[in-house]
Amino acid sequence: MTSERERSDAPTGGVALVTGASRGVGRGIALALQAAGFRVYGTGRSIEQADLPREIVRLRCDHLNDDETAHVFDTIRTEGGRLDLLVNCAWGGYEKMIEGGAFTWPAPFWEQAPHRWTGMMDAGVRAAFVCSAHAARMMTPRHRGLIVNISFWAAQRHLGNTIYGIAKAATDKMTSDMAVELRPFDIPVISLYPGLVRTEAVLAAAESGAFDLSTSESPEFIGRVINALFHDPDLMTRTGQVLIAAAVAKEFGVLDIDGKSPPALTLADI
Repeated sequence: MTSERERSDAPTGGVALVTGASRGVGRGIALALQAAGFRVYGTGRSIEQADLPREIVRLRCDHLNDDETAHVFDTIRTEGGRLDLLVNCAWGGYEKMIEGGAFTWPAPFWEQAPHRWTGMMDAGVRAAFVCSAHAARMMTPRHRGLIVNISFWAAQRHLGNTIYGIAKAATDKMTSDMAVELRPFDIPVISLYPGLVRTEAVLAAAESGAFDLSTSESPEFIGRVINALFHDPDLMTRTGQVLIAAAVAKEFGVLDIDGKSPPALTLADI
């Protein structure tokens, strides 16, 4: 028999997992999906200290640890029995950007510290691959689900860091090939590009004049876009593609939390 707690927590939009939900884009996506009616599970190494409503289920997880990742999916399977949406947002590439007093992010590839590869490729791309594999095992029997990989324009042009470009290009290729293998099960996979997002780090940098926020997006905006895509009955026609969040928003009439419609950037704008 279903308990009173289970009935009260039953999702109206589906069951979603957002990795890397402790802060930044991941946190914004989790907030937007919860507001849209999803039962949201959020993971992260510091998720227990994250500023999230109690309705979002926090599962501490270092996605460099496969056992911890497996435990997350076991928990979702036990509690909810299904997973409708996976958003791969876990990312370790922005840590230790200043080392020894120097901003090392734009250093040439031969001067990059090994931890940056681990942060972007292992905590980013590999974590998304492992989570997607777990998600596919839950989604394919039901022929229902959506996998979203958060990526960026660095996949298509050099944006100051070679490893960054490698990681984002790998993410987009992973999306494309996973889509081929999941197509028979009617499960779309997409790469989604945000614009300039007002994360905690961006806001701090903007105070020193590093960014012009006039065309920026809230962290919740891309979550609103994901919700619109999830409910699109023709989403399979886009599987394997790279989508620009602001362009999708204009198509579906999705507005940011301030009521604005952020511009859809192109490669020429980056």
